[in-house]
Amino acid sequence: MPNPRGRNIALSVPRRFIGDLVHFAHRIPSVPVERHMHLATVARARELFDPRPSWCALFTKAYALVAEQMPELRRAYMSWPTAHLYEHPTSVASIAIERRFDGEQGVFFGHIKSPAEIELAEIDKRLRHLKEAPILGVGSFRQAVRLARLPWPLRRFVWWFGLNVWGRKRAHHLGTFGISVYASLGAASLHPLSPLTTTLNYGVLESDGSMDVRLVYDHRVLDGAVVARALGSLEDELRGRITAELLSYEARQAS
Repeated sequence: MPNPRGRNIALSVPRRFIGDLVHFAHRIPSVPVERHMHLATVARARELFDPRPSWCALFTKAYALVAEQMPELRRAYMSWPTAHLYEHPTSVASIAIERRFDGEQGVFFGHIKSPAEIELAEIDKRLRHLKEAPILGVGSFRQAVRLARLPWPLRRFVWWFGLNVWGRKRAHHLGTFGISVYASLGAASLHPLSPLTTTLNYGVLESDGSMDVRLVYDHRVLDGAVVARALGSLEDELRGRITAELLSYEARQAS
């Protein structure tokens, strides 16, 4: 029987980690931009792929392909020693993964480096690894656990240092762009919070093959018109090179 007076619950490792992330995400002037995409051809090509890759794998590679042509998407705002932008040579995807840790569900972030250069099947394999491998067996998950167990003042300093001081290490440990979705649960976030320059989010695929895709961006680094063009290019990549790769794989399997 529940205690009628309620109870206090100490913050767990996942809750401390997300609390710190949101603390710094709130400092970013982030703005969401949405595009209604027509992806029926992509959906049909995806059905031919065996095993069928997740939409997350498709969006991860497609966005990295766009970022190859638009270096603005690989930049980050750095505040120390003076305000400046850092541009990373390649993309590093930071993908939100829900995992169970210490008896409760939590969100961890798995990293895929240079996804534009990786085949879709391999990206999908790495995503499955992030969902199934032991928590402490994944480097970025293990670092998150260790960070969340530090005393509060030290945790916040490590976060601040990682976000503002050393651009290359920021990209390595935090990523250049994020993906946060739960379309498989029939829902979508309208404005996910993130300390990264851009965070990609998409909704449920409709019966006509359309999908709402959102990109939340740091207005200190990018302007809305750039993001709108990036979303247009993202749709082009999904319907172009991503669909072609899916079809070519199916052709190789058939032969």
